Amino acid sequence: MANLVAIVGRPNVGKSTLFNRLTQSRHAIVSDIAGTTRDRQYGKCTWNSREFSVVDTGGWVVKSDDIFEDAIRQQVKIASEEADLILFVVDVETGLTDWDQDVAQVLRHAKLPVIVVANKVDNSGEAYMSAEFYKLGLGDPVSISAATGGGTGDLLDLVLTKLPSENPEEILEDIPRFAVVGRPNAGKSSLINSFIGEERNIVTEIAGTTRDSIYTRFNKFGFDFYLVDTAGIRRKNKVTEDLEFYSVMRSIRAIENSDVCILMLDATRGIESQDMNIFQLIQRNHKSLVVVVNKWDLVEDKDQKVIDTFQNAIHERMAPFVDFPIIFGSALTKQRIFKVLETAKEVYQNRKLRIGTTKLNEVMLPIIEATPPQSIKGKYIKIKYCSQLPNTQIPSFVFYANLPQYVKENYRRFLENKIREKWSMHGCPINVFIRKK
Repeated sequence: MANLVAIVGRPNVGKSTLFNRLTQSRHAIVSDIAGTTRDRQYGKCTWNSREFSVVDTGGWVVKSDDIFEDAIRQQVKIASEEADLILFVVDVETGLTDWDQDVAQVLRHAKLPVIVVANKVDNSGEAYMSAEFYKLGLGDPVSISAATGGGTGDLLDLVLTKLPSENPEEILEDIPRFAVVGRPNAGKSSLINSFIGEERNIVTEIAGTTRDSIYTRFNKFGFDFYLVDTAGIRRKNKVTEDLEFYSVMRSIRAIENSDVCILMLDATRGIESQDMNIFQLIQRNHKSLVVVVNKWDLVEDKDQKVIDTFQNAIHERMAPFVDFPIIFGSALTKQRIFKVLETAKEVYQNRKLRIGTTKLNEVMLPIIEATPPQSIKGKYIKIKYCSQLPNTQIPSFVFYANLPQYVKENYRRFLENKIREKWSMHGCPINVFIRKK
């Protein structure tokens, strides 16, 4: 089970630069303006063959009036509730501030490890300046330069020693794991209650540690799956500020620990930026997807034209990945709830599809011959062979070419679409690689 590390600190101390350094992102996030692209605030870090998730809390702070007080303090509390480790970033150039002291007071009450990261130490002569942060009472500060990468190796070594060990999950691997995710008030709890509320004798809960997801096993009506939930089963006190940041922090756990994500949309509100935020988390983790348009009972006009318009709007926002099922229903009235389970089960089976090499070449090579890649600088690209890679998280296909570096992204998507046309990959992400012959 992946660990979660949260980066906290006041603005302009280098949180986003450190985030990009740890996740090896290509573009720095340098703005706290509302509307800044938000999918870059969550990423993966791999160090010494161990992977963990990283969240940059700074990107969710967009309220200018109370940015130094309630908004940020609330985020620190949420991060300390949901993460396994906190990286508290401070600035040696500015020195210790009253706000740093306030955050340290919150973190001292958190029951999880905290590392004070003294940033902007660009040379060894400035290292002594970090000694000031011993006053925070959170242990030895680690001197780094997020901009140049100096000291980040030592920081990561320390992070691995502080993270809890990855205990094997007490669940059966062959049983699918479904996660119900979505923004607040989209109907997640209602859907979960529709699944298990009235039939509690047929479910068993396997709880992990405090911050882990809870698995609820459902094995009736011909279904056998684990429901991965961090929103409905373990209810938290109402969070009055930064609901978007809160919901994303909660969704990360559920998404990472699932096979299929059931994304809840509110039919009365359409697709909002928060829905896209969670959809991007699902994509980044290569999870299968079922979209449920909830509260359909509240929509007055339910003719096919309205349904088509809604589906087109969803596909347009979520493109280029559009090969996923969309179900219109109501968790409250239990309309099409059984259909949600059936579809999630089908999508899970699609994820496990394996295509023989002979059959794959018989189908794909004539298509490639009829529509070959575009020639570049007079050089013709030839694809002679393809196969499905074994033992991969999602179906992955490799096409061997003489000049793979010249195969453009649009042709790779063409190959992916042809695979989807010939075999059922509905709701399942797939990888298409072009490699040297």
